Amino acid sequence: MAFVVIAGVSLVIDWRGIAVAALMVAAFMAFFFRDPERLIPEDQQAIVSPADGRVVRIEPLSPTDPSSPVRISIFLSLFDVHINRAPISGQIKDVTYRRGAFKAAFRDVASEVNEQSIVTMEGHGLEITFKQIAGVLARRVVFRKRVGERVAKGERVGLIKFGSRVDVILPPGVQVVATVGEKVYGGTSIIARIPS
Repeated sequence: MAFVVIAGVSLVIDWRGIAVAALMVAAFMAFFFRDPERLIPEDQQAIVSPADGRVVRIEPLSPTDPSSPVRISIFLSLFDVHINRAPISGQIKDVTYRRGAFKAAFRDVASEVNEQSIVTMEGHGLEITFKQIAGVLARRVVFRKRVGERVAKGERVGLIKFGSRVDVILPPGVQVVATVGEKVYGGTSIIARIPS
């Protein structure tokens, strides 16, 4: 809104260059913070992606342990929707904010050292953790729910500003269906399935 006001004032005083620049920034901000509606799968066994982006890594947290949890890493570019959604229906059990670095979000080290919110949810008899991880440009992660709140699968829970990463940590026994390189959409794309 501020950039629209700047553009209007600039036009009134005939500063066309500034007006055009301000309108371009306003258009980019409107595009970046868009929040489209999503069709959430009704399948109770489905675990959905908490973010739009590209799956860049799927790996066990401990490669030598066959019962290790699995991490799915999703990289969000500047052009992806940055609203984050709940991967399952359940209760927010823990939210931890951790200050850190601002390494490129597509690098593996970002999962460990970058600024992030770590959210643990419980539902359908299992516990899932996902991390909102800031990137080089993302200087703020926002999580809007509180510990103890119940959320529905695909419900909006927060956002990360300007390029980032989301890691989902799934417990052993969950069937991962996402693949590295796949484009996923928050609240819509099924990334894993809860065993029946």
